[in-house]
Amino acid sequence: MTKGIDSKTNIRNCPVFGNSSLFFHLTFAAKSNVSFGYMEAKKVKESLVVMTELVLPNDTNLLGNLMGGRLMYWMDIASALSCMKYCGSQVVTASVDNISFENPIRRGNVVTIHAQVTRAFNTSMEVHLTAWSEDPVQNSKCKSNEAFFTFVALDPNGKPRKAPPSEPETPEEIELYEGAVRRRQVRLILSGKMKPEDARELKSIFMKEV
Repeated sequence: MTKGIDSKTNIRNCPVFGNSSLFFHLTFAAKSNVSFGYMEAKKVKESLVVMTELVLPNDTNLLGNLMGGRLMYWMDIASALSCMKYCGSQVVTASVDNISFENPIRRGNVVTIHAQVTRAFNTSMEVHLTAWSEDPVQNSKCKSNEAFFTFVALDPNGKPRKAPPSEPETPEEIELYEGAVRRRQVRLILSGKMKPEDARELKSIFMKEV
């Protein structure tokens, strides 16, 4: 067995595994203690959804800014479409967290939402979203919002079903993939489904194992 190879290794140039994605899957499975089973992994980039909306007067508040609830509605749709592309089935929203509002979005602006699955956990999938605001008159563009949504894949009977394991490729995709474990543990702790002492990945950030 080859030693000294971690998730930062350029797997495509690995002399042992070549272009095979097998080593990539085994590396991340061993690191995250996730069993992929028999399902074939899916590249997270295949889940990318880009949705564009024009901010109309009915979308804004008294100050002429896009209402936060309307933006969340659009982001929920974009993330649902991303998960449906990824798992090939119906999905349902499980949780919404870490929505940060950086800049206001004005009436008449064009909103572009990018949604992409970061990682699948058995039946659930985490989605990373960014929202960009563009003023077509002033020809200016800025990042307005960022968020993480979690969805659950459903079978035809409305019961949770397994989602394909994830295969990140770019450095950004890998960073989001690895961070998804810690974000998931935070959600489980806050919902009372996990004890803080069982969150090994979170504990590793603050302390070194003796």
